[in-house]
Amino acid sequence: MQQRKIIIVGAAGRDFHNFNTFYRSNPAYMVVAFTAAQIPDIAGRKYPASLAGELYPDGIPIYGQDELERLIKELEADECVFSYSDVPYASVMNIGAMVNAAGADFTFLGHRNTMLKSAKPVIAVGAIRTGCGKSQTSRRIIEILMEHGLKVIAIRHPMPYGDIEEQKVQRFATVEDLAKHKCTIEEMEEYEPHVVRGNVIYAGVDYEAILHAAENDPDGCDVILWDGGNNDFPFYKPDLMVTVVDPHRPGHELSYYPGEVTLRIADVVCINKIDSADFEKIQEVRKNIELVNPKAIVVDAASTISVEKPELIKGKRVLVVEDGPTLTHGEMKIGAGIVAVRRFGAAEIVDPRPFAVGKLAETFKIYPDVGCVLPAMGYGEEQMRDLQATIEAADCDSVIIATPIDLARVVKINKPNARVEYSLQEIGRPDMNDVLKDFINKIKK
Repeated sequence: MQQRKIIIVGAAGRDFHNFNTFYRSNPAYMVVAFTAAQIPDIAGRKYPASLAGELYPDGIPIYGQDELERLIKELEADECVFSYSDVPYASVMNIGAMVNAAGADFTFLGHRNTMLKSAKPVIAVGAIRTGCGKSQTSRRIIEILMEHGLKVIAIRHPMPYGDIEEQKVQRFATVEDLAKHKCTIEEMEEYEPHVVRGNVIYAGVDYEAILHAAENDPDGCDVILWDGGNNDFPFYKPDLMVTVVDPHRPGHELSYYPGEVTLRIADVVCINKIDSADFEKIQEVRKNIELVNPKAIVVDAASTISVEKPELIKGKRVLVVEDGPTLTHGEMKIGAGIVAVRRFGAAEIVDPRPFAVGKLAETFKIYPDVGCVLPAMGYGEEQMRDLQATIEAADCDSVIIATPIDLARVVKINKPNARVEYSLQEIGRPDMNDVLKDFINKIKK
């Protein structure tokens, strides 16, 4: 049989995992290229030979997705495998049409070929879009498990923005580990909330090696919690799958890839943010859950906020800083920061766009619908410098920070500032304790 030439269409995450689990040691295929989208500064690099395996002694080049049509023709690719997440169906099929027109097949890999089986019990938490509240849901589940004396190791969806070879397996147990691994703001936002609560989190590139390390963690491991990213489905086969949906974006649960996959495979669906969403939109989401996954348990929840120094909001002209990916490819218009400043009586929400510089100015051009909120973009040192310069230039009384980390710890802020924190609070029954009861009892037998 003739070897098929493959291009993996990705964004430095699911694409590498698909390669590692399905293609790396499979002589029936030759992966001739990766393409990259969504994440800046990935194109132009290589997936290193040390991770690619013996079939790829020179590694595998990574190109920008805008070169895909040319690559199909020049590399004589037989097949393009779509391997990234949080993408509207129309965009996915636009890419598929271009791939087919260039002469190649357009495919997806499902969970049967890509989920790894753990020796430990696994709870997976995913979401139908970026910014649904998946991370706060993960933290709530971990808190319950820890209350029952269980040692939880979290494993996070990949974010290999640095040296791919060095990031093969990363372990974070302390805040100091974030600096040790040269984490970006995006990485810190996912890892820091775990380590400050006392549980270890792993991430990296090779998720089979990561799983083995987590199962044998020196601090012990009773449960693996998969903390998914974007709206991807898990890399590990879950014993319990929890999917978070967002009534601020009704209909997205059936119109984004692979968010609908996470909804269809869920054992539990958490409808978050019902405290700030319209009743009609909540009901639309309920109807869509019933349509595609009527057997799922549904948990209602609020994303509750707390504000330090509310006096920095009331009557003030405030600059609001929110989680970057939630605002950009997550397309959220309202986050915890906006909710907080409206509730606490801000005089004005200052538009950051006139003050944006460098990479931040580019972000607003690429994502013009972000609006009057500053995304805490920090995929690299340049973006972090531009974020700091934008905050410094902004004409405001105070800066309200609604990112999962203490942004003032990593970016110098020259104005009075306060954090907005948010957590999951279930409303009514069933709640997360009900959901986890049988799971916990099985482990403790």
